[in-house]
Amino acid sequence: MSSATALEVRIIRVQNAHEAAPYRASFAGAYQDIFSDPPYNERFFPSEAQAMLASYLDVENNIVLLAVRGRTKVVGFGIAVPLMAKPAVTRELRGLIPVAHTFYLAELGVHSSQRSRGLGRTLVRRRVDLIDKRRYTHVALRTSAVRNASYEMYLSMGFDDMGVYMEVPSRRLDGRVTTDRRLFLSKVLTAELGTPGTGEQQAFGTGSEDGT
Repeated sequence: MSSATALEVRIIRVQNAHEAAPYRASFAGAYQDIFSDPPYNERFFPSEAQAMLASYLDVENNIVLLAVRGRTKVVGFGIAVPLMAKPAVTRELRGLIPVAHTFYLAELGVHSSQRSRGLGRTLVRRRVDLIDKRRYTHVALRTSAVRNASYEMYLSMGFDDMGVYMEVPSRRLDGRVTTDRRLFLSKVLTAELGTPGTGEQQAFGTGSEDGT
């Protein structure tokens, strides 16, 4: 049982559909709100967001972290899976990094009400800490090709711009399906980054951040 008050944000780890059930609806709402903002301006239906969460929870060795206020209000999330679980991304990065030994930071989102408090940075760091570094030597992610605060945050955390881009089709707020360019970054994992843990029911403290 967490001792956090209703106003505090806790970061919890859910590892299966049963653990995620109390948060599914709130996660879907947060996902819709977060990705409707620039630079993505994307439109998702609740069923799509919930199905996406379920698909990640089905991946072996998934890392699904939720930032929660009160009992079940999701205000942020960070999701990571082995890179091999993302075939489209694997095709783009094969030959550049050891795909069988790379973990992929697949999703990161922080609600606008919680930005500039260090939550995005914390969700990145905790996912990296939870990766089994006996099996994985690299971590990679994809972000907007726009050099925004998120891009600068990743660079400040030791990620390198790979100079590799991918066009991603998405439904926009007006209903049109268009593509936007995403950029890949990667980082070599070292033992000093941490060891696997539970990541459960940890109270979140404020800190500095570049806007995510």
